[in-house]
Amino acid sequence: MEVNVTGPDEYGNKAYGILFENVMNELGSSVSIEKAELYMDPVTPLFVLSVMMRSKPESRKISDAASIRTEGNDVHITISDENYAHVILSALEKMYGRNNVDQQTRFDVKIENGDDEIIANTEIASEEDAKKEMIGAMWRVLPEGIKARHNISEGRIITIAATEEIVTDGIKSEAMRIHNETKGDADV
Repeated sequence: MEVNVTGPDEYGNKAYGILFENVMNELGSSVSIEKAELYMDPVTPLFVLSVMMRSKPESRKISDAASIRTEGNDVHITISDENYAHVILSALEKMYGRNNVDQQTRFDVKIENGDDEIIANTEIASEEDAKKEMIGAMWRVLPEGIKARHNISEGRIITIAATEEIVTDGIKSEAMRIHNETKGDADV
């Protein structure tokens, strides 16, 4: 993850860059980030975080996080991405009822009389969920008292401008400038 911090406070820029990296590492979000441009001006105050994710957030289906096979009337599911285990179980219980979902091990599930095609194509995470998760991680880096925020989202780039004051056209322009700087020549 490449992190660039700019602003009038040189010492604060270094500290803010370290804080950003630490928070993203703790939340497990750093693996999703290719590049981050941060601007901070604590006097104004204005904080702009712009993140380019490694890939465009996409919807995920059960088949993206598990292997599915049919044996007779039973559908067997082996979860390969444990980050989605609880979501997969919830989706299956909602479709077939809790009594019909047999969790044999932590990652192995059997559904009697299940439909493997329906199960495979069941959405477990939307593009919007991935964006919300990244925005939530970014908000944790912003100072607590800064509540006026302006978000820009385009493909795999998310930018947040935050201030204590009113979000003016000037702040929106600065956020867009940093957003475009983050984008560079990349195909987003």
